[in-house]
Amino acid sequence: MTEMEEKKQQENGSNQSNFIFLGAVIGALAGAGAGFMLGKQLEEGQDIKLSAKDGLKIGGSMLALFKQISTLGK
Repeated sequence: MTEMEEKKQQENGSNQSNFIFLGAVIGALAGAGAGFMLGKQLEEGQDIKLSAKDGLKIGGSMLALFKQISTLGK
């Protein structure tokens, strides 16, 4: 492998680490925000009823979002 190829590979690895870190931070903030909103509803006396159907809807939406993110820049 040439020196230039090695340098590119190191840069790509560094970029991948940055994207993973950024994704983790964004995911943590989104989770904290969702927890905060659910906590607010509980404080206001509203019942929170999440069914399996609601969970599947949320999971499907998350998968669609991940797919859209993975196609960015293509």
